[in-house]
Amino acid sequence: MRDVFHGQILGAGSTSGVRIVVGRWLDSPLGGFADVMLAAPDGRRTLLAPSAEVATYVGATYSFDEVVHTPVAVDASETRWRIDAGPLQVSVELGGRTALGRLLRLVPPRVARSTALAYVTDPVARVVLRGVRTRGTAGQGRHETYGATDMRAVTGLSGTWNGVPLGDLAPVSPEPGFGFSSTPQRPSLITLATTITR
Repeated sequence: MRDVFHGQILGAGSTSGVRIVVGRWLDSPLGGFADVMLAAPDGRRTLLAPSAEVATYVGATYSFDEVVHTPVAVDASETRWRIDAGPLQVSVELGGRTALGRLLRLVPPRVARSTALAYVTDPVARVVLRGVRTRGTAGQGRHETYGATDMRAVTGLSGTWNGVPLGDLAPVSPEPGFGFSSTPQRPSLITLATTITR
């Protein structure tokens, strides 16, 4: 089995203590979709999934205390993402490409997305990007690798979770604990391919 998800992951924290990881998948075995992994200030982890199929797949790959079935819409532009996901309403401002993003752009996409490179870069990623690994387990005897091709800074955030204001942008800290890796501590938008194999 080899499932490849092509898309983007946006990770951001807030001064209220809510941390979000938004997946915007343009091409995947489940089709195009978006989902949200959210960690509350008390550590409770919630998956916001647009379908039972997505909830089952993602829920088997990462760890959650609650799964909420709700439409997840991402209105994405070069400068802003607007996410409408039931109890979560958030607008995120995007900045320029980071130094790591510029470096990633120099690597041919086919090489950058390869599982072999993910195994080589994992020790470096652990040191350079706190909270990130490029390979690990994905539950049920599966393995997962991340192959990033770009990285941009997240520069602003506003919105609500269950009607309560999120506050301002903050680091993704403490680490949300969804699985072996979720997002850098620095709020970021990463373009990548995620490969899950058995």
